[in-house]
Amino acid sequence: MVEPAPYPSGLILTGRRVVVVGGGQVAQRRVPALLAAGADVLLVSPEVTPALEGLSAELTWVRREFEEGDLDGAWYVVAATNLSDVNERVGLAAEERRIFCVRSDDAGRATAWTPAVGRHGSVTVAVLGNREPRRSAALRDAVLEGLREGTIADRRERDRVAGVTLVGGGPGDPDLVTVAGRKALMEADVVVADRLAPRELLSDLPADVELIDVAKLPRGRSAQQEEINRVIVERALAGKAVARFKGGDNFVFGRGYEEIIACREAGIPVRVIPGLTSPVAVPGLAGIPVTHRGVTHEFTVISGHVPPGHPASLTNWSAVAALTGTLVLMMAVENAPAIAAALLDGGRHPDTPVAVVCDGSMPTERTVLSTLGDLPADLVAHDVRPPAIIVVGEVVGIAFPKPPPKLSP
Repeated sequence: MVEPAPYPSGLILTGRRVVVVGGGQVAQRRVPALLAAGADVLLVSPEVTPALEGLSAELTWVRREFEEGDLDGAWYVVAATNLSDVNERVGLAAEERRIFCVRSDDAGRATAWTPAVGRHGSVTVAVLGNREPRRSAALRDAVLEGLREGTIADRRERDRVAGVTLVGGGPGDPDLVTVAGRKALMEADVVVADRLAPRELLSDLPADVELIDVAKLPRGRSAQQEEINRVIVERALAGKAVARFKGGDNFVFGRGYEEIIACREAGIPVRVIPGLTSPVAVPGLAGIPVTHRGVTHEFTVISGHVPPGHPASLTNWSAVAALTGTLVLMMAVENAPAIAAALLDGGRHPDTPVAVVCDGSMPTERTVLSTLGDLPADLVAHDVRPPAIIVVGEVVGIAFPKPPPKLSP
């Protein structure tokens, strides 16, 4: 005998009574989705998990065993106890009242199955395997991933909105780009990319996307911010959806707000998709926490592209040296000797631990350990080149403790 296939349907449960019998892990998974759908949830169970108890203000909890009358007026029932006889009673009571019932213990005796559900924007994806929940969940995840990355949706069918989206690309590894960031790239008409943005993703762009590399202008000159602003504004005014793809986060030494100002002055809608910021993510990938309980409750991020004492420097290095927390230096390899000297002059101890994380998140990542006093020599000895992030503080010693000295025999 061939088992009948389920008939899929989307239930509108807003304001309608849904009864959940049982207060364990299954109910804990089902109740939040029912509440999110606007259902009037009646939870029947003598005991519930702490998570369900935390939702008690959003539902009605009857603290006793199930009674058939609990289903009066219900539209949908979930039998989620770990007792087959109780679930059987719930199923029979639901059948008498012509109420669809899901059973957690025996889908074959249920009148409804719970699909693997996920949402993408205004779209709900629901997958029903033939009582194969793991397979259903895997297929659901595959569909959602394709929608989020733009590999499933037909770009010709999508809602096109002219404007600019600033996409933070994270520290460099393409796997560390946010889902929203990857989707914005795949849906763009034009992608304006920096040198430090995860460039592997650019090969995944649809063939009709215009790619503008603003890392360099003709004759090898670095792209000026004014030219970048002009490009993104020009394309957006032409009715294009523009993704401005940057490394790290748009607002951490990324000049992202200058681009927002340019768009606003031109009357162009602009949105921001943050990226994993490198001064936190790269040390984290290297196993270095920027804060640690009992060691430091603060961290300071400073651009080191201008050396101490330079007229263009906006950093009070004496004040920085007086701080006791973690110091994270960006774009500081060239000026690291001068910065180390300024910190030592300001009172930092020469033995302060230092870590230099080179090529963070990339296959060539490596970490050079040093101290504030030895940093200039170690940078030369280990041939440290940009890009690298320098972490100064006791958290380095926590992450990489020195081995105890060997005792003499």
